[in-house]
Amino acid sequence: MPERWRVQPGKPVKLASIDPSSTQGAPGDEAETLATLPGFHERLDSLQERLWAAHRRSLLVVLQALDAGGKDGTIRHVFRGVNPQGTRVASFKAPVGEEAEHDFLWRVHRAAPRAGEIGIFNRSHYEDVLAARVLGLVPEKVWKARYDLINAFEQTLDHGGTTVVKIYLHISREEQRRRFQTRLDDPEKRWKFRAGDLEARRHWDEYMEAYEEVLEKTSTGLAPWYVIPANHKWYRNWVVSRILVKTLEGMDPQYPQPMEDLPATIE
Repeated sequence: MPERWRVQPGKPVKLASIDPSSTQGAPGDEAETLATLPGFHERLDSLQERLWAAHRRSLLVVLQALDAGGKDGTIRHVFRGVNPQGTRVASFKAPVGEEAEHDFLWRVHRAAPRAGEIGIFNRSHYEDVLAARVLGLVPEKVWKARYDLINAFEQTLDHGGTTVVKIYLHISREEQRRRFQTRLDDPEKRWKFRAGDLEARRHWDEYMEAYEEVLEKTSTGLAPWYVIPANHKWYRNWVVSRILVKTLEGMDPQYPQPMEDLPATIE
């Protein structure tokens, strides 16, 4: 089932042909689909516990989306109930200080999950071929060279025992407008809105073009991209939950054997 949303390596991607309001494959309507989520939460929690106990491999979940695309909400809902001891979230803003004095992947590698952990990147190294490209932060020859560097970096992570899953939350321009307006209208959400969000919105078409190239050039067998229709939050949460459970089931973490003989009973 996750293959439905997976970007096949080397295949062209046209985001305009992917309906961000699609609910294809869902087990039913919103209520019926939401009723399946507790089962995914339990399964994800169980698999994470085994991953943490085995302490040999790790999972990195890369979340990318335009502003208001739902990254925070995905983390909040999909990872509900998961033991925070074995989960870390990292976010990457414009590099400053020591970060800016190193190559663009230096700070990212430092934030990669340790053995036993699930790491979540809320935005990631892909900003260095997205925002850097659209906003002209570096020359074209610099950001173009980064595709191969990113693929090699993710291959290094995989070689070291980290499975990489990359998720692009695909919303429509109208849905982004609606969510921005909701933020402005709600005093409890207004703090999330920034004037810079509107500036980025003016570059919508450029970002779509940049994302298409990212998806085409960096979806690999070892570190695939998934394009998730995300206008409907309930569908988004169901799809992401399904992908992560299937990924962890494929990793098949196992509880380790006791390090010494243990008594059957305690006196």
